[in-house]
Amino acid sequence: MLELKNICFTAVDETDGSKKEILKDISLKIEEGFVAITGPNGGGKSTLAKIIAGINCPTSGQILLDGEDITNLSITERAKKGISFAFQQPVRFKGITVNDLIRLAAGREISINDACDYLSQVGLCARDYINREINASLSGGELKRIEIASILARGTSVSIFDEPEAGIDLWSFNNLIKVFERMHSRLGGSILIISHQERILNIADKVAVIAAGKLKAFGPKNEILPELLSATAAACKVLTDNMEVTE
Repeated sequence: MLELKNICFTAVDETDGSKKEILKDISLKIEEGFVAITGPNGGGKSTLAKIIAGINCPTSGQILLDGEDITNLSITERAKKGISFAFQQPVRFKGITVNDLIRLAAGREISINDACDYLSQVGLCARDYINREINASLSGGELKRIEIASILARGTSVSIFDEPEAGIDLWSFNNLIKVFERMHSRLGGSILIISHQERILNIADKVAVIAAGKLKAFGPKNEILPELLSATAAACKVLTDNMEVTE
């Protein structure tokens, strides 16, 4: 279980030294299952994901993994404890093949057949990708699925995805949904996805809403999503009405 206790984060502007409070006293318990974290842009969702992964350190508060305090552990140490993180824009590694990446992610000797199986699980034809380089020849959707394959190979207890739908086309997005559905059914542990997409929210077990740096709601999807969608629809109507008045 992953537990966040009173997490706060203040960013400091390197140019003038000014401070901005990004996260404000967030407490959250994440057990096994699929959790979607959503909310307005700039609300602190990605910052929270990076704090869990160890990319950023909280200004105050605690992070516990299965009861162990990991607040001061580095990203490498957290990875060894079982936390994976997938970036909005996957990193390209010139000179490294897809097979190399999956074997490195696994952290153990695996066969070509095993590596190909992970690619197949994310809907890629293994023979077309296994020896390709992680470079500009791959599309955003292909990179994201390869990154997910590497996380499957790691088999970590906590897997975090920061807006996996960003920058990909509709076809790739539809395939990503299928990948996450399969991952949800096959992989134990906790899956956290930062997303605005209703289709991703719909396959989650629980939904957390973060806005203005605060946790506004957290609970089962069936409780949180109807209210969230209703509020979104109301906000859109107000915006549309205002546009009509302006015209």
